[in-house]
Amino acid sequence: MIANMAIRAEVLEKTYLEGLTRRKKFHALRGISLEVPEGEIFGLLGPNGAGKTTFIKILLGIIRKSGGQATVYDHPAGSREARRQIGYLPEQMRIPKHLTGVTALEYYGALNGLDSREIRERSPGLFEMVGLAGRERDLARKYSKGMVQRLGLAQALLHRPRVLVLDEPTDGLDPQARAGMRKVLERLRDEGVTIFLNSHILQEVELICDRVAILHKGEMRYCGSVGDIGARLRAENGEQETFEVELKLQGKTDQLSRVLEGFSEPQVVQGAEIQVGLRVQDQVELDRLVDRARTHGFSLIHLQRNRVSLEDAFLSIVGGETTESEGAKLS
Repeated sequence: MIANMAIRAEVLEKTYLEGLTRRKKFHALRGISLEVPEGEIFGLLGPNGAGKTTFIKILLGIIRKSGGQATVYDHPAGSREARRQIGYLPEQMRIPKHLTGVTALEYYGALNGLDSREIRERSPGLFEMVGLAGRERDLARKYSKGMVQRLGLAQALLHRPRVLVLDEPTDGLDPQARAGMRKVLERLRDEGVTIFLNSHILQEVELICDRVAILHKGEMRYCGSVGDIGARLRAENGEQETFEVELKLQGKTDQLSRVLEGFSEPQVVQGAEIQVGLRVQDQVELDRLVDRARTHGFSLIHLQRNRVSLEDAFLSIVGGETTESEGAKLS
């Protein structure tokens, strides 16, 4: 079965004219092509100036492309038909402070062309979904930043869009609220909603996204599965795929050399538990290592196969070219 394409870009270009004479050109997007199937959570990543905001603005119809094509369910990006398919949560959601949660949804619902009956019917379920049940009649000025963000998600979903575009959806949320947001997004994905998000918090992206695209200086540097990004980097660098493994063992240390025979440059720390770090070629070799440890009387306390994290891959792809970071948040 061929999936419907919710979002498609084909050799998408955007060029800005700069300076007083308007003769200097800045290429914000350079031939970007990608496809986002229906019912997928897709992450758009990149450092400042990569072209992420430009791409989203073209999808939303805020700016026009310079070349190529962009569509939302086969409707040209920016057309009325395309905009009807999209719910949008901006990074800095602003709710007029005199509005309550209820009147805010009435206001945004009217802007989306919904009548008052539709808004009344849909609002309670949305307040429940985003965790604002019981606070819907509070004034927006009493909402925390995280609550405003959740109310913003409710307004983005009010007209039942097929595509949800989110700009930094977990910004300002505490860890518990972030976990709640992930559950909401997973539920929406399971219901067939396509989620297209831009985020600098790479751990969040790694947890929630099915696939990602990494932009750098207007060019596509990677587009694919989060889980495949390590293998892709190794292939591009001409490296053989290997697994770095950490083990914790308990047993007689005089037998350890027999366990590790044939494995190159193992790193060993001996104590109450013997910690071993080494590299294996494949799953077969890993199984052989574990079997040999058991044969020589060692108990396996811990086994972890290291992999390339999304953050490591991101930094490798963009060459470490990021601005000031806060933890894993790349600006």
